[in-house]
Amino acid sequence: MKNILNQTLLYCVSEGMISMNPCQFVKLPVCERYEAHFYTKSQIDELLEKIKDEPLYPLIRMTALYGLRRSEALGLCWDCVNFEAETISIRRTVSKVTTVVAKDKTKNTSSRRSFPMTPEIKELLLNLKAQQEKDKQFFGDTYHDCDSVFRWSDGRPFSPDYVSDKFPKLLKANGMPHIRFHELRHSAASNLLNMGFSLKDVQEWLGHSDIKTTANTYGHLDAKRKLSMAEALVS
Repeated sequence: MKNILNQTLLYCVSEGMISMNPCQFVKLPVCERYEAHFYTKSQIDELLEKIKDEPLYPLIRMTALYGLRRSEALGLCWDCVNFEAETISIRRTVSKVTTVVAKDKTKNTSSRRSFPMTPEIKELLLNLKAQQEKDKQFFGDTYHDCDSVFRWSDGRPFSPDYVSDKFPKLLKANGMPHIRFHELRHSAASNLLNMGFSLKDVQEWLGHSDIKTTANTYGHLDAKRKLSMAEALVS
């Protein structure tokens, strides 16, 4: 916001509309590192086992594996799922501020990415697609025909509010520690780092446009890999 104001006021100075740019005197507050909460791999496995019969299970399973943003998970459509190539592409988003908005674009260029489809995810998606075909026949003319991967049995896509509201209730009902839905994304990142993948790997997996974002959020979790590097140097 400061950069936009600064550029605008500089233009005003160059056009003689004002004599000086007051934005040059603005001091930004110090940016504090955000400490994300996350689940370990064993906690993710425990959660998925406990909620495997819930309607949100497929969405939560894929979010936890691929580290998706809520908007990306809800924006996933069947034309982004290639069973032959066994890939899943992130190309759209669904979000809400005051109203639900679907966009044929991602948060940034780096967010537009593809993932390999694991055998487990392929089976999950094939089963989901087959069930949706059955639902469509059952509901007939009342079926809400859409291409969203994650939806209710009558075809209506899950809303952003429902996902965010239902997720903590599922955790509480199953005796799991509280995290936000977005922190499934943090969990994916932290588990990748703990398995020895680099910040660059995690940046690309999450679709961050700048590795600074990855480092500022997860840099403290990179200690295990750095220890291995130090041990390699002295061995």
